[in-house]
Amino acid sequence: MRRYKRTLVAAALATTVAGGTAGWASGGAQQAVTGAPPGSAAWRTDGALGRPLPDPATAGPRAIASFFGTLTPGRQRELAHRHPSVVGNLDGAPVALRYEANALAIRAAHDPRYERLVAPGRQILAFDPRGRGQVAEVYGDLTAAAHVSVVVPGSDIDAATFDRAKDPYGTPAGMATSLRTATGDRTAAVAWTGYTTPVGVGLDAATGDLAEAGAGRLARFTQGLVAAGAAKPALFCHSYGSVVCGLAASEVNATDIVVCGSPGMRAGRVAGLRTDARVWAAKDASDWISKVPNVEFAGLGHGPDPAAPEFGARRVPATTAHGHTGYFVPGTDSLRAFAAIALGGSAGARTAGVSR
Repeated sequence: MRRYKRTLVAAALATTVAGGTAGWASGGAQQAVTGAPPGSAAWRTDGALGRPLPDPATAGPRAIASFFGTLTPGRQRELAHRHPSVVGNLDGAPVALRYEANALAIRAAHDPRYERLVAPGRQILAFDPRGRGQVAEVYGDLTAAAHVSVVVPGSDIDAATFDRAKDPYGTPAGMATSLRTATGDRTAAVAWTGYTTPVGVGLDAATGDLAEAGAGRLARFTQGLVAAGAAKPALFCHSYGSVVCGLAASEVNATDIVVCGSPGMRAGRVAGLRTDARVWAAKDASDWISKVPNVEFAGLGHGPDPAAPEFGARRVPATTAHGHTGYFVPGTDSLRAFAAIALGGSAGARTAGVSR
């Protein structure tokens, strides 16, 4: 019993830092934003087409894609203008239509925190102002690119901070743009802040509740990319984001799941993830995540270290990365390896020094 108590205490104290990118600050409990997009009630009662519109809460991405395929471009745009918050967040809807709808929704919000998101050239694939805000931004041509990457962030990230200038390689926008540049712009990359992340150091970061809520949203998002004509993506999951990816692994439509600075994936081994995707892990020696005990007990902690040999993931080199947010810094061996994985070839990954 004393041994179990020690394990529980270690999990409670140490794993509370497992998701953070903003330092050792206290964190408050967060309420996960889930469910249908804002404005769904009005969408459901819209009879302008003379037939019911697909219910955002129950229709899957393939059904959404099929529905929009029956509409003329003009009809599609009419729906986007009447219901921008719904169309902009419908996984499976045409990509360009979602960009247009989200630009309308952001302008309608009249919130100075989000005005930058409608600057020329920005491609916002999802926008939900509820809670701390959720957003997904695309870099490159999503439907034309042969390879697509999706970055899933850890704690302290929301619609206001996902592209902050401070510590850029600790943000999904910085990670995604750095990764795309490292591939010679031969990929499309998505900075996905599509779930409610933990804030600072607190119980949320030590438990899987927010990750469980995010896992369903991530799975649907990846399915929606493919339904809308994009390539099957590779996922790059940082810190607490790797917990999200671990819980979503059996349902995401992905070629690869790459975790870095991970506190655990809520699985004992790769086989426990129940995925056909290739699973990769990176951890540099200076990352403070190494000081977090890899335990899971009574709902606290996230399980074994994915970078440990016994977990069974393919190892990504990270000898020149530094710290918890250094994996996507230009010039590092980890970023070179990530780029090789993003381009889809195991041969290229081996050239970059990635272990199988």
